[in-house]
Amino acid sequence: MTLSTAIIRAAAATVLAGATLGAAAQVPAGYPADYQKTIDAAKKEGKLVIYAATDSKAAQPLIKDFNALYPGITVEYNDMNSTEVYNRFISESAAGGNTADIMWSSAMDLQMRLASDGYALQYKSQETKGLPAWAIWNDTAYGTTFEPAAIVYNKRLVDPKEVPQTHAEFAKLITAEKFKDKVTTYDIEKSGVGFMFMTQDAREHPQFLALENAFGSARVRVQSSTGTMLERISSGENLIGYNVLGSYALVRAKTDPSLGVVLPKDYTLILSRVQFINKAAKNLNAAKLWMDYLLSHRGQTIIANDSKLFAIRADVKGETTSSDLIKVIGANNVKPVPVSPIVLQFLGPAKRMAFLKQWKETAGKK
Repeated sequence: MTLSTAIIRAAAATVLAGATLGAAAQVPAGYPADYQKTIDAAKKEGKLVIYAATDSKAAQPLIKDFNALYPGITVEYNDMNSTEVYNRFISESAAGGNTADIMWSSAMDLQMRLASDGYALQYKSQETKGLPAWAIWNDTAYGTTFEPAAIVYNKRLVDPKEVPQTHAEFAKLITAEKFKDKVTTYDIEKSGVGFMFMTQDAREHPQFLALENAFGSARVRVQSSTGTMLERISSGENLIGYNVLGSYALVRAKTDPSLGVVLPKDYTLILSRVQFINKAAKNLNAAKLWMDYLLSHRGQTIIANDSKLFAIRADVKGETTSSDLIKVIGANNVKPVPVSPIVLQFLGPAKRMAFLKQWKETAGKK
């Protein structure tokens, strides 16, 4: 993802806001009657600022539907990579200037650092009953998606018999001469989600050191974005990619005959984009509406069918859902990364430096 700022105004809805708000902005079914106060206060705020590490293209269906529910609230959507989301929020918060109302990022560890450091508002969403327990932390930070870490390969250039089905098979494969300079993964120094995936691998994979050494043997090529990796695998510049964000890869593979996607059979890490409300949010009530909307059955249905980011709610039907993914991978092989401070294990300066040092000495050797 590249830095871009998209201000979606939903012009037609905004023009009609005065006439339609009373009809459109109803209290959702099952919510307490006093939720109307939150809706009315959000209408007065009239704006919502979101910092996100989710492509604008994937977010736009959600924003459009949110505007249909709550016309008159302008959504300013800022799309950045996961490290930029964190750094910009920290910088602006420290300066006391305007910043995000909502933080939504795939770098679960960076989000949890902010939440556990006191930047997040404790807000019990009306939709918590629809979420798995591991996706909720302290009624403050919430998982919103169910996205696998995948192995992606070029179907034209990698023989079907070569395609690895486990992490150990992948490590063995890429030591072959054919894959030298042809393997890609995230730059874990620049990509927050890449660092998180790799540290979770270190927890889950008993032969992690062998995997790192295999990357070194292959002279792995690192990138800071999923899109760049998919482009280079599709073109054949790279033959195979590791820990690629599966939500993007699986959707692209449906229209790109060059791409094949493997969800490892020994274990598949599951990422959930973590969202929280800034405790110092300027548009606090609008942020509450967005939080509840994104976790609702309606919002999750948009995530599954339009945004295609894999809905986390088990009661949602559609093209990309957690229920369908679990059936493909197997319940015992699904390893969700919990929305919990446990993901902060490698973020302390000493442990982060030690992890990166080992990575450079093994995977980073040329």
